Amino acid sequence: MPSSDPIDDPLISTFGRLLEAYTRLERQLGTAMQAEAGIPHAWFETLLRLARSKDGQLTMSALADQVALTTSGTTRLVDRIAAAGYIERRPCPADRRVSYAAITEAGREVLDRAAIPHARNLRVAFAAFSDADADALDDLLDRLRKTAPDSPRADTEPVTQRRHLAAPSRH
Repeated sequence: MPSSDPIDDPLISTFGRLLEAYTRLERQLGTAMQAEAGIPHAWFETLLRLARSKDGQLTMSALADQVALTTSGTTRLVDRIAAAGYIERRPCPADRRVSYAAITEAGREVLDRAAIPHARNLRVAFAAFSDADADALDDLLDRLRKTAPDSPRADTEPVTQRRHLAAPSRH
């Protein structure tokens, strides 16, 4: 008989495993990033988001959404990266209330240097995964990302129950 205790919901356990995996990888890869490239992993992710964006820049709010920080947390992060010369702030020509964070040439250089050992370390971390496993993980994460709202909205009621979720096959 299934437990009626809400903390026994299988999705709570699934999400907990996701958090544990992320935390362990972040600790391992972040330590390696700092040691091998001389920058924190959060800087790498920020520079990567900017480098992959149109014109190498994002608004502060768009950057905050992508790096999963509050706008004020992103502002502090950008300030630290800008002090190192890897990001610059640019005003928006159409709206003076908006500012952009933009990657600098020095930021692109440190990003390119850091990407090499980071990719190597990721290959080690994911060595137990086949190409098919990695593709399946990408697909699942993309689906999860699409179902999660970009930011909480007041006009959306919270989901309190799931209607149906097939049990994942374990092999």
